[in-house]
Amino acid sequence: MASSANEPPSADGVPAPGLVAELLRAHPPMIRDLPGFDPDHVPHRPGPLFAEWLAIAVGSGVLDPHAMTLSTVEADGRPDARVLILRGVDEERGGWVFAADAQTPKGRQLAAVPAAALSVYWPLLGRQVRVRGAVEQAPAEVSAAEFRARSLGGRIAGLVGGESRPMGSMDEYDAAVTEAARRLHADPGLVAPGHTVYTLWAREVEFWQGHQSRRHIRLLYRRPAPDPADSAWTRTLLWP
Repeated sequence: MASSANEPPSADGVPAPGLVAELLRAHPPMIRDLPGFDPDHVPHRPGPLFAEWLAIAVGSGVLDPHAMTLSTVEADGRPDARVLILRGVDEERGGWVFAADAQTPKGRQLAAVPAAALSVYWPLLGRQVRVRGAVEQAPAEVSAAEFRARSLGGRIAGLVGGESRPMGSMDEYDAAVTEAARRLHADPGLVAPGHTVYTLWAREVEFWQGHQSRRHIRLLYRRPAPDPADSAWTRTLLWP
């Protein structure tokens, strides 16, 4: 029997079977005022346009505007994805910068397949940016400097280590944080062993502007090779 829209959730608060689709249909997307976007008046390179959109997102009060989804693959082709923080953009050469522990799953995946895709979505503005390209590790001294420039809390979290490994309890984590803080106090220049800065050199960058009536605008920047020195970007509108 089909579930009724009035069917109550289960005792544990999880929607009853069939209600998830009902909940989703009851919340159509893009029903809000959204900014315009003129794809005929954009920079020749995607980096400056991304910086402009990011600044608008920050100024508009978008929460966590630097959060991005990084997608990687295992050596056997199995995909993986997670949200992390964008650390910077090389606007001139088309590089998106992030950091990770090289010994974590994402670090090992990037070592096996040094290519990735990232996406940023700012719901308040109905804007999405997708980037694909080759990934390059920064020199060790660059990664160390980036780590030392982080907040105290960020450095302590980085020194805790163990990311993605099984953990017995949160008490274990709290003890590891206390120990990491002690080590950092004793040696303020300490750097997490696997901390690595990466740059995704874009080969393709797509800017997507949502529209209330589904007249979405998609603008694709593409260059023939992921060479950081190459600036021969082409721009193409895509069907929504």
